Amino acid sequence: MTGFVKYTGALVALAICSACGGGSGVAPSNTAFNAGYTAEALSVHGMLVTAAHPNLNALPHYATIISGRGGKSTKFEYIINVYGSYASIFNYPKSTKQIGSITNVGGQGCTNVLYGYGKKTFWIVAGPDQITEYKVPQKPLKTLSVSIGNPSSCAMDTSGDLAIGGLSNGDIEIFKHASGSGTVMATPLNEEYFDGYDNKGNLFFDGLHNGDHFELVELPEGSSKLQVITTSNAVEFPGSVQWDGKYVTVTDQDANAMYQYTVSGTTATLEGTVSLSGSTDCAQTWIATGVVFCADAGNQNGEVFKYPAGGSPIAIFTGMFDLPLGTVAAES
Repeated sequence: MTGFVKYTGALVALAICSACGGGSGVAPSNTAFNAGYTAEALSVHGMLVTAAHPNLNALPHYATIISGRGGKSTKFEYIINVYGSYASIFNYPKSTKQIGSITNVGGQGCTNVLYGYGKKTFWIVAGPDQITEYKVPQKPLKTLSVSIGNPSSCAMDTSGDLAIGGLSNGDIEIFKHASGSGTVMATPLNEEYFDGYDNKGNLFFDGLHNGDHFELVELPEGSSKLQVITTSNAVEFPGSVQWDGKYVTVTDQDANAMYQYTVSGTTATLEGTVSLSGSTDCAQTWIATGVVFCADAGNQNGEVFKYPAGGSPIAIFTGMFDLPLGTVAAES
């Protein structure tokens, strides 16, 4: 199975440590991962791309993270690593150094805003059949069971509905008000990678279709009928899908760029390109206020770019990374 990263660097031996399925003070209730899921999600074009998992018990011990005092909010950024490992926590622009971690998670994240910093909570894919909500900065709140195979992406609309995409067969699953049991919808995709809502409640998601071709699909708000969206330019490899306040954006992992589209009917017209110079493989990107965060699976770090100006990184996160796949931002 093709994974949602295109990273094709040197292969590293897979070493699943016993702590990957263990517990911690911030772990969701059902956090067991298996090697098959990890390897499956990271098989790229028939090549196994994995990273050696460090002993999670050996992660640095960080001071307790304290949110804003006196009514002031504190902003946090999360770089989410390979399935079954951990998320690295930052508080940019105060610092680029890692200040904490959330163990037993991995993959992608989302939050309760279309772009910018989420309000008090965020979500991270937390297993081959679940996703967990956290209170900023790192307290687990609840876990939802996902019935589609190998959940890959997540997105929330302005009403609080949660959409999950699956790698196994391209299905999506929607949880009304992010609770209860989800509604599964089959899609034209063989594998779904990334998804995002626009400001009208339309859900856009991308992945690979027959023959490993990029395809963008829309579920219009209030409809149960999916429609394939034709982009006016060629997208080499699917990346993040996110509303930026004006456009629907798609990150191209091969081109190291983000495309800004206006969508009319079944056509997405390219309006602008944001270059992510110096990145190698931004698996997931997250647009905040004036910046975009990149989980760079190729450079093994997290990067910050100006948005929509793009160009070279204005900051690079430093800390513990293990094949970064996802990123999200939220404030207390």
